Amino acid sequence: MMIKINLTASGMRCGGLALVTLAAWTAITTPCYADRPNIVLIFADDQGWKDVGYQSDGKFLTPNIDRLASEGMVFTDAYAAAGNCAPSRACLLSGNYTPRHHVYAVNSTDRAPKEIQRLIPIPNRAGLGSDFVTIAEALKQAGYATGHFGKWHLAGEDGALPSEQGFDETYDSFGDGELKEGATGNKKGPPSDPKGVFTLTRKACDFIERNKDKPFFCYLPHHAIHGPLQMRPETKRLIEEHSDAEKPSANYLGCTYDMDASVGVLLAKLKELDLEDNTLVVYTSDNGATPGSSQEPLRGNKGCYYEGGIREPFIARWPGVIKGGSRCIVPINLVDLFPTFLAAAGVAVPNGKTLDGESLVPLFRQEGDLKRQAIFWHFPGYLNSAVTRGRDPFLRTRPVSVIRKGDWKLHLYHEEWHLDGGRESLASNNAVELYNLADDVGERHNLSLKQQEKRDEMLNDLFAWFDSADVLLPQEANPKYDAAAHKKADAGSKSERRRKKK
Repeated sequence: MMIKINLTASGMRCGGLALVTLAAWTAITTPCYADRPNIVLIFADDQGWKDVGYQSDGKFLTPNIDRLASEGMVFTDAYAAAGNCAPSRACLLSGNYTPRHHVYAVNSTDRAPKEIQRLIPIPNRAGLGSDFVTIAEALKQAGYATGHFGKWHLAGEDGALPSEQGFDETYDSFGDGELKEGATGNKKGPPSDPKGVFTLTRKACDFIERNKDKPFFCYLPHHAIHGPLQMRPETKRLIEEHSDAEKPSANYLGCTYDMDASVGVLLAKLKELDLEDNTLVVYTSDNGATPGSSQEPLRGNKGCYYEGGIREPFIARWPGVIKGGSRCIVPINLVDLFPTFLAAAGVAVPNGKTLDGESLVPLFRQEGDLKRQAIFWHFPGYLNSAVTRGRDPFLRTRPVSVIRKGDWKLHLYHEEWHLDGGRESLASNNAVELYNLADDVGERHNLSLKQQEKRDEMLNDLFAWFDSADVLLPQEANPKYDAAAHKKADAGSKSERRRKKK
């Protein structure tokens, strides 16, 4: 079943913001344990929108994820809250967009040669601080057992550890021994346990079994399918039989297949413990795929804010609430999971906590639309390496803010906006890109000069959001920028691309 929702401005009922405060939740009371669902969040690393069987025309073998999709609701227009790992996780756990916690990138927003940066980037916050209440803290306060098993990536010099952010238990590994809490880095696991997917899943299953008699929140963020890619020897034989020149690399397919197998282990444990009917299971990813897996017809890859960098697979299964085999086309974002989990559990938002998302429970129940008009992204810096069909020949992104409203999506590029005349020069400065995703999901046809009324409406909505969320905008010109060096590098990049096409 497809939920067909009116996505026009009139059909989405409140203003451009989706802020949920304690006052909006005061009517919610905490029910007894028997009425509260368990919550399991399986979080893949670098898995693109097309990197699952049900969305890949059979290129990817993911039988367990596909079964989960057939038993739950698939969200076709689900988004990460950022283009790469750390900020996306910070948004997920805090329920806040990047301007509130200032985790914009991994390590730094200054990841490009100085001579090609026209603006001084807004500094990055290295980690999610303990001053941000997390999903785990809110659920733990309400009596949930909380466990984290896998990648954290938020414990930098400005951040806190999982045990300091509401998790009763925390464990991380690549399958060859326990890692120090909050460890960073990536590597292969043993041949029998690629990226540690089975070790992490077993730890999660142990946690679930120990807490089967009370509500629990199990957060399982895998290291897969982030590189270095690997797969089991038996998987290699299977994938080689399945692969051809039209598909991603065998390593990409195999690593995904083994992660899918670990999902099957966890789902089997829920069934064994007779917990399926009272458990909300969500499966999604932190950002788009690397260039090793084309996301066409989507544009771009991990690190950019075109669809290929932020649109994700997203499945929710909750028997008795969600109809199996249903689909939803309403745009959603990772910041929605915090209010969703609280609403599912009947738990009030912690005192003083502001959330940028909206509960998805009405969509789960097919009871109507969301109230918000738009969702937002903000990246005020520079990320190295180019992406497929990117705007830039050498960077994944430059400073940009993005709004999606209904079928429309607008990108505002701050270099051109602040340095090349702003709104008065939109006819020539290329500061804005506007796409109608209903007709152009590949973001190939910029309509900013043809649909000026829609463009201006969305710009006004975006600037209203800037004011409401205290968004820091990069506006100061970089004195080390070298226009001649930039032009020379651009010409060299174009020449190299032509050479590769020959």
